[in-house]
Amino acid sequence: MTNRIFGLTSFVACAFMICFFSFVFLLCTGGNADASGPAKVFSAHAAGGTDEMGPDEFDNFDEFYDQESMQKVYDPLIGYNRFMTKFNDKLYFWFFKPVAQAYSKVAPEAFRIAVSRFFKNLAYPVRGVNNLLQLKFRRAGIETARFVVNSTIGIAGFADPAQSWLHLYPCPEDFGQTLGRWGMGSGVPIVLPVIGPSNVRDTIGLVPDYFLDPLTYYQDRKTALAIKTYGRFNKVSLHIGEYEKMKQGAVDWYIFMRNAYEQNREEAIGE
Repeated sequence: MTNRIFGLTSFVACAFMICFFSFVFLLCTGGNADASGPAKVFSAHAAGGTDEMGPDEFDNFDEFYDQESMQKVYDPLIGYNRFMTKFNDKLYFWFFKPVAQAYSKVAPEAFRIAVSRFFKNLAYPVRGVNNLLQLKFRRAGIETARFVVNSTIGIAGFADPAQSWLHLYPCPEDFGQTLGRWGMGSGVPIVLPVIGPSNVRDTIGLVPDYFLDPLTYYQDRKTALAIKTYGRFNKVSLHIGEYEKMKQGAVDWYIFMRNAYEQNREEAIGE
C-alpha cells in the first residue's frame, strides 16, 4: 500500500512540475506561438496529424505530402536518419508485421479494437494534462468526460460509449505539441529507433509524456514493458497494409516520411 501511495504521489508531483515549468516557459516566451530564429527556420519548411506510434501517427501522411511544395530542409543528421529509417523499415517487415499478422489470425478484430480502446483510455493523463497546458480547457473537459464515461460504462475503456452515445470525440495532445504551441520550433529532424520520424522538440516531449503514462508507475517494470509492447503489436495488427501503401507512392521514402511528419505535426499544433 505504501508503494502505491508513493507511486501516486510521484505521478501527481510530476504532473505539477510539468505544469509549473511549462508556465515558466510560457512567461519567458511571452506566449508567442510562432517560432523565431533558427528554430523557425527548422520548422517552417514542413512539407506534408497521438494517441499511442508516439508523437504515433502517420495515418494521414499521404494527405499532407506535396512534393512540389517541398523546401530545402536543414537536416545535419541525414546520414543517421536514412540509416535508422532503413533499420525501422526492416524491423517492421521482418518482425512487427509477421508477429502482428499471426496475432490477428488468433484474435478477432472486434477484440483487438476493444484492446486498442483500452490503451487509448489508459493514456488519458497525457492528453488531459497537455490540453490543460495549452489552455484548451474545453478539450480537457471533453477528455475528462470521456475518461470517466469510458472507464465506468465502457468497462475500463474496452468500449467507447462517450463517442458512440455522447458524441465526445478524442482530443489528442502530447508535450511536443504543447512546446510547439508556446513557441518552440521543431528543431532538426531525427528518426528514433522503433518510434520513427521525429524532431528535437518532439523527442524532448517524450520525456514528460513518459512520466504522465500510468504504466510508468507500475511496480513490475518487466510486466509494464510487456503490456506496452503488446499494445504496440495490437495497434500494428489493426493497420497492416497502410505502411506498405504509403511506401509505394514515395520516390524517396526517408524524404517522404520526414516532410510528411513535419507537416502533420504543424497541422496538429495549429488546431
